[in-house]
Amino acid sequence: MPLLVPVLALAIFAQGTSEFMLAGLLLPLSVDLDVDPSTAALLTSAFAVGMVIGAPTMAVFASRWAPRRALVLLLVVFIAAHLVGALASSFWLLLATRVLAALANAGFLAIALATVRAVVDPATVTRAVAVLLSGTTLATIVGVPAGAALANAYGWRSTFWAVALLCLPAVVALLRDRTLVAVPRSPRIAVRAELGELRRRPVVVAVVLAVLVNAATFGVFTFLAVIGADAGVEETGIPLLLAAFGVGAFVGVSATGRWAARFERGWIVAGAAVTATAWSVFALSVDSVSGVFFGAAAGGMLSFAVGSALIARIVGQASGAPVLGGAYATAALNLGAFVGPVAAGFAYAQAGAPGVLVAAAGLAAVGVLLAPLLRAR
Repeated sequence: MPLLVPVLALAIFAQGTSEFMLAGLLLPLSVDLDVDPSTAALLTSAFAVGMVIGAPTMAVFASRWAPRRALVLLLVVFIAAHLVGALASSFWLLLATRVLAALANAGFLAIALATVRAVVDPATVTRAVAVLLSGTTLATIVGVPAGAALANAYGWRSTFWAVALLCLPAVVALLRDRTLVAVPRSPRIAVRAELGELRRRPVVVAVVLAVLVNAATFGVFTFLAVIGADAGVEETGIPLLLAAFGVGAFVGVSATGRWAARFERGWIVAGAAVTATAWSVFALSVDSVSGVFFGAAAGGMLSFAVGSALIARIVGQASGAPVLGGAYATAALNLGAFVGPVAAGFAYAQAGAPGVLVAAAGLAAVGVLLAPLLRAR
């Protein structure tokens, strides 16, 4: 496998860490910038908005760009956004940098996934794509807890510097790489035809479910450090709490990849019901440190198991939209990541930590009601 693949995976790991790291920075960031945690949670929503806009837009324009130039340019923009964010003294300036970073992230991921197929043998495409996406999964297990630990030691701004530094080796490697020189620009996609495919009912239902499930997931994850602190978890234990969620997410994704393909619809329907129940039980355990750790691990496992199955469902049902099918799966998940923290912020302001989990259970319950519509005509 070309060295280019792990280089791209490193950049995607840094970008995934950036997307999720606000969960561990919410409290110190809100104090430093003089905003309440509910307002600070909008930073996660801002990143999600950038991903929602960037995923389909960049998927369309990626076919018109030379791959290496596009990857380097987008990575430089991503680094610049984090450098400005690390120096920002205004919450609203930091919010703007999150949107810009997300646009660059969405474009980089879309082009990287399209390009890797052109630089490896057909027999190793699946493995190469798995290596790329492992960067995102590892971000929840390693990157986010490490970012929270770094913030505890040196302040929340240090995590922005760290993400920027993580991207530099990838920039250097891409500039020196000759593999991409021979990769031609992709042909233009038939946008109208692919959009028509994405209006079919089986696709729309899967997209709506993905939004609901991910809204519940990101709402809880964004406030997980706050939930832990309210339960009595020590500041040094917050990275471990985030890691528990990440390990659960890894187990859930792995289980879906191994067992869900044969009964995908049943996996989603049953999984949505169990996930709604898990968030409800978690809401009853927020006063216990052990309950919070168990709830984080179980919630991460179940929500990512259902969410990853929904990604496969969207792409599979939208077989006539090979480019925008994946882009809209990404957009659906990140639309949930926008809605979730907003709803969780409102719920936290009204009812504290239990309110966040009740809101997550409610979103998942709506998904349970819609899940029977997944049956394709």
